Amino acid sequence: MNQLQAMRVFLKVAETESFGRAAAALDLSNAVITRYVSLLETHLNTRLLNRTTRSLSLTEAGRAYADGCRAVIEQVESIEAAVAKSSVDPSGTLKIVASASFSLLELTPMLRAYRDRYPSVKLRLTLLHRPVDLVDEGFDAGIVVPHLVNSGTLINRPLFKVAAALIASPDYLHRRGTPARPSALSKHDFVAPSADMHGSTWTFVGPSGVQENVSLDPAYTVNSSPMLRQAALCGMGVAVLPLSYVTGDIETGALVRLFPGHTVKDADKEVSIVYPGRRHVSAKTRSFVDFALAYFRDRVPAEPGVAGAAD
Repeated sequence: MNQLQAMRVFLKVAETESFGRAAAALDLSNAVITRYVSLLETHLNTRLLNRTTRSLSLTEAGRAYADGCRAVIEQVESIEAAVAKSSVDPSGTLKIVASASFSLLELTPMLRAYRDRYPSVKLRLTLLHRPVDLVDEGFDAGIVVPHLVNSGTLINRPLFKVAAALIASPDYLHRRGTPARPSALSKHDFVAPSADMHGSTWTFVGPSGVQENVSLDPAYTVNSSPMLRQAALCGMGVAVLPLSYVTGDIETGALVRLFPGHTVKDADKEVSIVYPGRRHVSAKTRSFVDFALAYFRDRVPAEPGVAGAAD
């Protein structure tokens, strides 16, 4: 027996006080209506209706059951309406995971703009350094470096590329001198991401495409870009950091960018938005993905000025 359908049928019989009128209203046969009511009475071991050849009325148990059926069906319809609405209108709680090292400065303004447009969506953001399984950990979307995502059934949409920059503080360069070429970095203090984030060999590619490999033994390592930035600002050494992360520091002179004509191979990171590749994507997830793609489209960090190098 389809319990919910049986409750709907019984409630219609109770409201119309007729098998025939209930059958017509539900577009079912009289036999089907009669069978549903009979199955309910058998299931409940209770008579719900008083039947005569001329009339039909509810028993005391039938009246109580009809009231209960009405409450249950109204709740089910309310739930269905809310779910159907959520598939069209973004609402509810959106759980987002983001790569901590690349998201702090870029992400907050976008989240503010998204909330301004979709105030019915509540955001729950988690920042992680470690790999994440989006589905198993219950996230709706991720703004991450793709290799940090374990789930295999995800849609991956590139958002932006984070260029890397070699930087140091003016105080450090005044004390230790400004390196003239990448090979000179071996004589400097180097503050670096943890070994699991980057190895000890760094490759610098010059304007002509010539590569220069430099093995650097860090004086200090940490698995956090904010901490690396603080170390550089404090004059602890030379560091490689996301350019967008230190642009303001370079513009104010708090940090100096070294070797502006070089790129740091394999240090640039592509940040993507990922979400489960389900058939039915919720309106809140779909709206967030579309908004993020539009927000970051054509957003290229400005290249701040760089001081010249000395021996």
